Amino acid sequence: MKNQRFDKALIQDYAETPEGYLTVTVPITRPGVFPYQRQDGTIQMEAKLPDEIFSERTIRSARSKPVTDDHPNEPVTLKNFNRYAKGLSHTDASVRNLKLYVSMTITDEGLIRKIRDGKREISIGFLSDVVAEQGTYNGETYQFVQRNLEINHIAIVEQGRAGPEVAIRNDSDAWQIEQTGGKNNMATYKIDGKDYEVDSTVKSFLEAQQARLDAANLQAKSADALQGRYDALEVELQNTKNELKQAKENNLSADELDAKVQSRVELISGATTFLGDSFDFKGKSEREIKEAVIQKAKPDFKGDGKSDDYIDAFFDATLGRAKQEGFSSTGDNHMFTGDGSSSSKQIEEMKNKRLNMK
Repeated sequence: MKNQRFDKALIQDYAETPEGYLTVTVPITRPGVFPYQRQDGTIQMEAKLPDEIFSERTIRSARSKPVTDDHPNEPVTLKNFNRYAKGLSHTDASVRNLKLYVSMTITDEGLIRKIRDGKREISIGFLSDVVAEQGTYNGETYQFVQRNLEINHIAIVEQGRAGPEVAIRNDSDAWQIEQTGGKNNMATYKIDGKDYEVDSTVKSFLEAQQARLDAANLQAKSADALQGRYDALEVELQNTKNELKQAKENNLSADELDAKVQSRVELISGATTFLGDSFDFKGKSEREIKEAVIQKAKPDFKGDGKSDDYIDAFFDATLGRAKQEGFSSTGDNHMFTGDGSSSSKQIEEMKNKRLNMK
């Protein structure tokens, strides 16, 4: 598939025919290495080599081609010729001074008036195969070569405005930034470290494109920052949810609280029988209180390594015996030894009973 390209030149002189038409002769292309900007904004260096643009095929394609007022949004064909054509090129296309020249006649009154008012830039539209091929021409390196050039139309475009460049971006694969050898008070634009003389409007357009790119990069950085803040808030939200969940789990209902208070009161009441009113229950856990009761009944008792179930069963058995027989620190009630005696069996039964209840 061929790519559409646009070259440009300036109308230096024009002559009026007896009918009022305008006839001009201009160089429309020349060999060289030129920077082209693609639709995606990237720039690539493409070569127009002499054996291509001066080939019989390309020279012939410049003959009898429509002259248009600005570039149309499509190639000019038989079906749309009457809509776009404002004149026609002659059949005198030839090579002079290493440039391809052709003359043309403009026959449209409106376009002639625009040319008289200063619209004198010529931009040819052509199709070519853009082939990836590296090399150098006149000391300039290139990465692509334009081959099989075929001129489709010759457009008259405004001088001093970005009209052709803007239009070209919509309907072509690339547009050319012309490189000039002379000093014509043209602006310079740097590409890959090399300065090119370009029309001021082209420079403005390129600078605007760079500004858009810079703005896009800034927006991308801002987006990254926003994403970071969003992720931080997401973590904070998740932590808050976890804290609320934990708080709900730790937050007792009124009934649960009443049950715990009642259980604590009953524990202290039962333990007081053994430990006396002088025992300081403040800050003591349930296990610590129960172990204190067991040690009171069995002074050599060691709770290290014993499970909570064992301690609970031993404590329940101790209280049970106290209720049945009354408590004293001597005598039969001091027989809670944990060995094979009947008291030990009772403790084991109480332990098993607790385990079955869980």
